[in-house]
Amino acid sequence: MVLQQKKKVAIWGTAAPNEKISVAFANQIKTTIADNKGNWLIKLKPIQASFTAREMIIKGNNTIILKNILVGEVWLCSGQSNMEYALRKYSDYKNLPEGSRPPEDDLKTANNPNIRIFLDRRKYMEPSPEHLGWDTAIGRPLVDFSAVAYYFAKDLYTKLHVPIGMISAAVPGSRIEPWIQSSKLELEPHLKNGKILNKLSTDDGDSGKFYNTMIQPLIPYTLKGMLWYQGESNCFLGENIRYAYKLKTLIESWRNDWQDKKMPFYFVQIAPYNYSASKDRPLSAETLPEFWEAQALLLNLKNTDLISITDLVDNTTDLHPRNKWEIGRRLSLLAANKTYGQQNIVCSGPVYQKMKIINNSIEISFSNTESGLTTRDGKPLSWFSIAGADGKFVPAKAVIQGNKVIVSAPEVQHPYSVRFGWNEAAQSNFINKEGLPAVPFRSDNPWEKLFR
Repeated sequence: MVLQQKKKVAIWGTAAPNEKISVAFANQIKTTIADNKGNWLIKLKPIQASFTAREMIIKGNNTIILKNILVGEVWLCSGQSNMEYALRKYSDYKNLPEGSRPPEDDLKTANNPNIRIFLDRRKYMEPSPEHLGWDTAIGRPLVDFSAVAYYFAKDLYTKLHVPIGMISAAVPGSRIEPWIQSSKLELEPHLKNGKILNKLSTDDGDSGKFYNTMIQPLIPYTLKGMLWYQGESNCFLGENIRYAYKLKTLIESWRNDWQDKKMPFYFVQIAPYNYSASKDRPLSAETLPEFWEAQALLLNLKNTDLISITDLVDNTTDLHPRNKWEIGRRLSLLAANKTYGQQNIVCSGPVYQKMKIINNSIEISFSNTESGLTTRDGKPLSWFSIAGADGKFVPAKAVIQGNKVIVSAPEVQHPYSVRFGWNEAAQSNFINKEGLPAVPFRSDNPWEKLFR
């Protein structure tokens, strides 16, 4: 396995009530006494990263020896099917279409024993926390492991050159509620304009189901950060601001579980998809953009960030973009820049900051413009629209001027608001020169000043 470097490392277990326990690792020996129920916990002092495979010796009435332990960076990855999406999907490597093929056949070529993986499977974690254990990310163990998590680790390793440990806990088709402890969903967020959201627990989402079986047993394994790729199941329900509050609850409660309020939390803004074709409920082409907007509200939380993948979709009728290697890489860019201080690494595409009305046009300012704004295909900017005070949006001409975008439309002589990528099919060509796509937005966001 991999233990987290430069943080106190939690080691815990069960024993006979009041049994004396000692843990020896990396020139440290810690002792404790099991409580009346037989539970015990010790914390090792922070340890520097190490490629040396060491043993941990745990002694009580019996002795447990854990072997081949490295020290480096440990990340937890969770969500639904797009996070669970396993590398076995690339097993027929030679016959995959060009755009659906990873840069190399990792199932055959992966050979880095310093990347370790732990697959959190429900049936092995409960009722007692038993599991199949850690593996090296080589060969057969990779087949069922999260592609996003693996490619995140693979890219991060090239940037940090320390052992990487990845824990994957994801369930296809899962909503967000099962990943949140039930008691934490008894929230009733108040919005400042007098509107009140009902308690989040009223959404009948099987709250706590996967938290209890897949997340709680991991606590307090010492982590560096968390990755999240989920939302499609909640978008199918037409959620927007409610999802933002649920994700905020998940982030804050997980950080509290690990007693680290500054724990990095990075997530994927879900991909363009034809949600309006759903036969289960009336959804529109704006259902997904409103969900994107709800996800983007979480940028208001510290140590929280997202990646946009609007450019990685081959077909908007496919809920599972195949390009997981690029998704993992983009998440690693966030970690490298935001968590590990490698500020020379560009980690985000343009993000809307403000707009200014100038005569019959709107000037838009962005953050994360980096070395400049451009298009990925050399064609004019796409998927911008503007409206006057009547709120009727029309397609707009958008032109890059320096690090800003100027939008206008002949039909709107007195523009009032602007939108970008405001359609479930929007796969805009708007990027920064580092190749990262702009995040969809609307200047008339009704929630921005209300979300707390």
